[in-house]
Amino acid sequence: MSDVVIIITISVILSISPFFSRYFHVPSLVIEIILGSITAYFGFLTDNNLFKIIAEVGFFYLMFMAGMEVDLRIFSNKKTSFIKEGVLYLILLYILSFLGIYYFNLDSLLIILLPMLSVGLILTLYKEYGKEAKWLNLSMSVGTMGELVSIILLTLSGAVLEYGVGVQLYKTIAFLILFLGSIAVLFRLLKILFWWYPQLKTFLMPHVDKEEKDIRISMAIFFLLIAVMLFLHLEIAFGAFVAGIFINSFFEHKKELPEKLSSFGFGFLIPVFFIYIGSTFNLTALLSSDLIIHALLITVLMVSSRILASFVFIKILNLKEVILFGLSHSMPLTLLIAVATIAYNSKSIEHFTYLSFVLASIFEVILVMIGIKLINNIKNKRGLV
Repeated sequence: MSDVVIIITISVILSISPFFSRYFHVPSLVIEIILGSITAYFGFLTDNNLFKIIAEVGFFYLMFMAGMEVDLRIFSNKKTSFIKEGVLYLILLYILSFLGIYYFNLDSLLIILLPMLSVGLILTLYKEYGKEAKWLNLSMSVGTMGELVSIILLTLSGAVLEYGVGVQLYKTIAFLILFLGSIAVLFRLLKILFWWYPQLKTFLMPHVDKEEKDIRISMAIFFLLIAVMLFLHLEIAFGAFVAGIFINSFFEHKKELPEKLSSFGFGFLIPVFFIYIGSTFNLTALLSSDLIIHALLITVLMVSSRILASFVFIKILNLKEVILFGLSHSMPLTLLIAVATIAYNSKSIEHFTYLSFVLASIFEVILVMIGIKLINNIKNKRGLV
């Protein structure tokens, strides 16, 4: 009966979360986390292996969709100053995070968590503010650089937490370098191949496609890279992210493909992931003032460090856009929870710290989404232009 109750509960949450989202003007993923936590508290969602597996696939699919928003050609089209400013932004972000951790004497693991960037939730901003917003396009470009760094650190930190410093860690680093090198070579070879034989693209993914070859090939690449990550003992999310970049880089003629893949992901798999995250959060923990203070401290440090670091773009963006840029990077919910989960499972952090990360991620999404909406509605006045 427990399996039946879980299925029914997930179905109900999937159905009603968009309506709550529209009513409260917050992203549906926040509603899904909250409802997942509430239903778990009352015993409707319990520990279930199948539920966990589907949630993990949802997380990987979210990373896959994030990769599909990445166009590697933007880096070759941007001015050198953009790359330099992007690197400077990331360096400042890590320095500011380190200073905050040192000043407040926080867990050393936060040096990886606080500066993390993820473009996953920037996708939801595109739906509301469009792809014409200058600050949002720059946010995606720089966020891509930051996410690549974050996922590499996630892979390495996961290896350290699981195996410690030793032979296995060195093997992981070697496999990571091998994977990155192989992907770079593969991208180069395929670029040459498709340049000489452009008809191969339409052969693999024809414009008129009654057999949904585009989705089949996309899923094949998605699961193939997951298999490669499993074989190499690397972070699976990284493989899913690269799979998305691959699809976007070589099959740009299929304009409708991202929308088709997004409908399935954001309509089912990805919400299940957020519901599962909510189910792992114990509501009774909210009675602890220490937990709330710790989560708020993490939230303030993450948001403030990003806004301060964003001022490196003051020559490109006006003050209002700089703040919006910094806020848009303040929602690394997926990677934040991923690392927290890895650390908690390896007993590197206590349950209190894990709950703090989950709660902080919820605070960030709610506060940032509201903040972006309020600031975006401010008319440009002197000092903001």
